Amino acid sequence: MAPHFALKCLRTMPRVRFLPLRPLALASLVANVALIVTGAAVRLTGSGLGCPTWPRCTDSSYTTTAEMGVHGVIEFGNRMLTFALGVIAVACVIAALLEKPRRRSRVLLSIAVLLYIPLQAVVGGITVLTDLNPWVVGVHFLISIVIIAFAYALWRRAAEGDGKPVRLVPHPIRQLVWILSTVSAAVIALGVVVTGSGPHAGDLDAKRNGIDPATVSQAHADVVFLLIGLTVALVFALRALRAPRATVRAAVVLLVVELGQGLIGFVQYFTHLPVLLVGAHMLGAALVWTSTLAVLWSLRSRPEVSPPPSTSPSPTMPAEEPVPAPR
Repeated sequence: MAPHFALKCLRTMPRVRFLPLRPLALASLVANVALIVTGAAVRLTGSGLGCPTWPRCTDSSYTTTAEMGVHGVIEFGNRMLTFALGVIAVACVIAALLEKPRRRSRVLLSIAVLLYIPLQAVVGGITVLTDLNPWVVGVHFLISIVIIAFAYALWRRAAEGDGKPVRLVPHPIRQLVWILSTVSAAVIALGVVVTGSGPHAGDLDAKRNGIDPATVSQAHADVVFLLIGLTVALVFALRALRAPRATVRAAVVLLVVELGQGLIGFVQYFTHLPVLLVGAHMLGAALVWTSTLAVLWSLRSRPEVSPPPSTSPSPTMPAEEPVPAPR
């Protein structure tokens, strides 16, 4: 009943100029990547319990107070970014509903982004209530990865037509890319475990996951090497098959991002995890994932639907008279 009522309100509301869906979807994507960076800043500055409770910042205030100091400001600022994400997500849903013709896939993707944002906020609250349990903090990060996937899909889908998807590469290449994408997700998941074993807990009294940092870091590095190897193989395969330029470019960009991320990871490990490098590595994780999604979406195109050909005779051409059969 509620969705039908909302649609009725949208139809009867005064006509206003509304931003197209694609720039709103891009804003949602960028903002969700920014949330990962601000979340890293919270953890790396030891501000994870700057607001020691949730949903309030203190027992008596929803906002930070002077007594909370800079840590309270950093943590509260990160919470406020979640509200900004919610506003952008609502705008995306409205823009998708107001499109003519309305595309069901775009509406569903925009709703998926919107629904995951309150889930992200609740899990963020649980991280505070559990005194920054590293496993809960890891889930908090992985939800951002899921939201980025939906936001990226919405951004790409907003630029596509409604025709049937056209595959641009052979089936074995698509299989390779799906394997590569799975390994990319595994790299990110193992990175979460590495983070939970390291020193930057977000608070001096926060516990770690108890896993040996050297062991899990080695496992993480091994999977990174596998990911880079698969990406190199993909680039050579695409060039050998003379795949579309956009597909090759997406694979090359992914390789460059992976190499940069790998370099940051090695340097931060051997320099004992300086804060700035760890923050850059968190941003790099989001960029690796986004670049992986770009490769996936480059494997096919979706053209506009062509209007059906007219079957009526042209008004400018007179109908041909039948030729009499010879006697």
